Amino acid sequence: MDTEKTLTPDIRHPEYARLRFRIALTVILVAILPMVLVSGIILFQFDRFANRMVYAHLGELVLKHRQNIDFFLKQRLSDISHLFRSFGVEPLRHREFLEQRLRVLQEEYSYVFVDLGLVDEQGRQVAYAGPYELQRADYSGAEWFKRAIRRQAFISDVFLGLRGHPHFIVAVKRTWEGRDWLLRATIDFVAFNSLVENLAIGKTGTAFILNREGEFQTRAPGGAPKLTKQQYLNLFKKGEDALRSAASTLNTSDLLLEGHGYADEYLDRYLPTGSMFTVEKISEGGTRFIIVAAFLKDNQWLLIFQQEMADAFAQLKQTQLMTALVALFAVPAVVALAFLVAGRVVRRIARLDFEKELMNRQVIETGKLATIGELAAGIAHEINNPVAIMVEEAGWMQDLMSEGVESEENRREFERSLRQIQTQGRRCKEITHKLLSFARKTDSRVQQVQINALVQEVLELLSQRTRFANIEVKTALEENLPLLEASLTEMQQVFMNILQNAVDAMEKSGGTITVTTRREGERLRVSVADTGPGIPATNMARLFDPFFTTKPVGKGTGLGLSICYGIVHKMGGTIEVESQVGKGTTFHVLLPLSTAKG
Repeated sequence: MDTEKTLTPDIRHPEYARLRFRIALTVILVAILPMVLVSGIILFQFDRFANRMVYAHLGELVLKHRQNIDFFLKQRLSDISHLFRSFGVEPLRHREFLEQRLRVLQEEYSYVFVDLGLVDEQGRQVAYAGPYELQRADYSGAEWFKRAIRRQAFISDVFLGLRGHPHFIVAVKRTWEGRDWLLRATIDFVAFNSLVENLAIGKTGTAFILNREGEFQTRAPGGAPKLTKQQYLNLFKKGEDALRSAASTLNTSDLLLEGHGYADEYLDRYLPTGSMFTVEKISEGGTRFIIVAAFLKDNQWLLIFQQEMADAFAQLKQTQLMTALVALFAVPAVVALAFLVAGRVVRRIARLDFEKELMNRQVIETGKLATIGELAAGIAHEINNPVAIMVEEAGWMQDLMSEGVESEENRREFERSLRQIQTQGRRCKEITHKLLSFARKTDSRVQQVQINALVQEVLELLSQRTRFANIEVKTALEENLPLLEASLTEMQQVFMNILQNAVDAMEKSGGTITVTTRREGERLRVSVADTGPGIPATNMARLFDPFFTTKPVGKGTGLGLSICYGIVHKMGGTIEVESQVGKGTTFHVLLPLSTAKG
């Protein structure tokens, strides 16, 4: 039989396949779980940081843009206020002089000023310089005039007016000769609009200005979905709530403007960020927007920057997508590497199992040879008796031959001696056959074993020793036990070692060995009980340790019970020992019926 071929490791065995999967799964979990956890924490923190950075960046841009627009409006008011203070009403009542001053302003400010006009307290335009025929225009019914005449400086909303296209007016008031006069200027709408539209970010980020009626003071945002008018109007209330909340912390509610809000000067001085607020809105089409807004023109205008959420966080989404792609490629790589490593580990384990199995076989064979040696000593005594008889009969036959075998009596005696020699020869043959049969059984393959027959065979091998040691052997073998799927050689080795230990224990004093077999549920129990001296409690814990023995030097190897334990444990069974000093010892071998066929 080719033992090496039989024991060649097979990593395709289900046990090795399960082990490979478990190792790979462990490696995958150890590698991927921390990666997922760390990546999740980093992405979560990055998402929060990116959100704050996006909002902070947009807020900073809107605040700077608000300051630029405020500066633009205040500068235009300052320009005509300076003009009014420098020359007074009288020179400005003359058209030629007014046109001259308009040209100076246009040259200095790139034609931001469209026209100039001097208006009396009745709303009649006394003097006009500009491209339109508005010399005698009557503004008494115009809303901007009604509001401007009550203030020292005024900026109107954007309206169409007499000229029919969008514009707005800046005006300053001065009293002369007991009458109020307004110097007004029209600001180029295109120039003002471009100043606002400079705030454009990404594909959908756009800026515009609304008044309190929800009317656009610059061009309406094009292309991107818009919010409803009511949603825009709600922004004013949202902003005023934010301003009141900020003001309450500074105890400055007395600086509220009548019915509207805070003056721009107050916002700039005390609440540099209080005039700005951020909200998220959803359009009727379901598009999500970030809206950053800031008040302008004494809280009458709202500078609004809006951008689609998807556009605002496009960089964040790209980063998350890249992370997902890296993970998408990393996870299969980790899985492949895990199975590669697991395969190598399992191959190594299989090789070690193979080498261990070979070593176990060698140990078992060594133990078996030791057992054979011990058996041989007993068998030598058994063979000695028939051999002595055979020698004696052979001598008697020689004596008969010297006398002659012609007589009937000598011939009968001669035939009797031959029969005796044949009988004793067959007896020797049976004894040596049993010993050789035990010695030659080296096949470790799993096969069907009838446990009762195996026990009886081992007892027959030990029968000579038990007789010479004055040991009585009793058996209580349950009938119709299932056939056990096991190695015949290994099972024979187990029970030979246990029974030999029992014989050794009672070799000098004699006694009784009782062997019992029975089925217990899903197990087979084989019990070997002796009436020997028993095992001290101090030795019980080391009973199955390799090379531990209580026998004299040269008599025992200390491997017998260790080999038994290894064989039974490999089958999924157990060995239990009960012993009382002075009363005897019982070994219980329990074998699982999962390996049995009934």
